[in-house]
Amino acid sequence: MPRAGLTPDRLVAAAADLADEAGLENVTLSALARRFGVKDASLYTHVRSLADLRTRVALLAGGEMIDRIAAAVEGREPGRDTLGAFAAAYREYALRHPGRYAATQITLDPALLAGSPAMRRTADVTYGMLRAYGLQEPDLTDAVRLLRSTFHGYCALESTGAFGAPRDVQTSWDRAIDALHVLLGNWPRG
Repeated sequence: MPRAGLTPDRLVAAAADLADEAGLENVTLSALARRFGVKDASLYTHVRSLADLRTRVALLAGGEMIDRIAAAVEGREPGRDTLGAFAAAYREYALRHPGRYAATQITLDPALLAGSPAMRRTADVTYGMLRAYGLQEPDLTDAVRLLRSTFHGYCALESTGAFGAPRDVQTSWDRAIDALHVLLGNWPRG
């Protein structure tokens, strides 16, 4: 019989909190069981495995992240204003929630992603922003990959303190977004 109060949603939320506190790699079923004061075996009523738990954290985090991004870009002028708001919300989430953000980098089953409302919303918001630059496939996919790798790389370096130059990190971020805006507006056509 499941322990009173223990639900899949509570477990996933606690795992996401633990990921932010201790790192995604330290999220284990044993650590989560200790947090709830239960035996590891009692968690299997709610999650199938550690991989299942981490997948659920990834989906939770992806939903949280796109909700913040969508709220940030809503009602903004297409172009630099929207790109800047999108990028700022992405960066803020990545830096404020490092464990959750790490979970968003997990490779998930494409069938699972196809059925996820949060992942569809991510595509809608991202592609919608990029269509304002006049991009169509396959350029949309290439632009998404450019933005994701730029944002992720910047956040990964910033989170480890790897920017050692005396120039303000925020100023460099703003210049990078300006450069991306110019590039997107002048995308090389095949």
